[in-house]
Amino acid sequence: MNKTLVTSFNVDENFDQAVKAANELYFNGGVFIYPTDTIYGFGGNPFNDEVLRKITRIKGKPNWRRYIHLVGSVEILMKYVEIKSEKFYDFLIAIWPNPVSVVLNLNQQTRDILGSETGAFRIPNNRFCLRLLNEIKMPLISTSVNRSGKEPMNDPVMITQEFGKEVDAVFYSNKKSFFEASTVIDLSGEEPKLIREGKIKFTDIVKNFK
Repeated sequence: MNKTLVTSFNVDENFDQAVKAANELYFNGGVFIYPTDTIYGFGGNPFNDEVLRKITRIKGKPNWRRYIHLVGSVEILMKYVEIKSEKFYDFLIAIWPNPVSVVLNLNQQTRDILGSETGAFRIPNNRFCLRLLNEIKMPLISTSVNRSGKEPMNDPVMITQEFGKEVDAVFYSNKKSFFEASTVIDLSGEEPKLIREGKIKFTDIVKNFK
């Protein structure tokens, strides 16, 4: 990409314009950086192979495809996964929206597209993300803004300096955040299993699994 100046949007000051721009980028094969309920993420359409190639190239993780996917509702999620029972469904309703990512079994169609048996999903507790997700009505890639092996970046100025020539837009917020990654749990088996503890404690999450 030969751009010298990336398009940037303050989502607090230009909310509707930012959502519209991100929506268009998503469906046109763009890659963008955006704030979530945890840390800043690279975003794009997970069903677009060129988008996946762009993100893996930027991050320096060749052939890596297993990114967390944000969705706007459990109803949208159900188009892509297989839920074992009503108990599992109720559990997801109880814990979301929150910075908790859950590994679930994909349905056959999604397995064929993504080349994986499972996928990680989250309904984020973030106004910009939820508005965008409920407009696109599809999953959105969310992966930390960093080069492979480096710490995630959360300062919009530094992010733009580092990645501005490699993405199509940077969406940012001036609001304070804890900047802590999501807790990741595996729900592809019979019981929730902790993969990574983040902003919300695993013991607090599993209280909802009844």
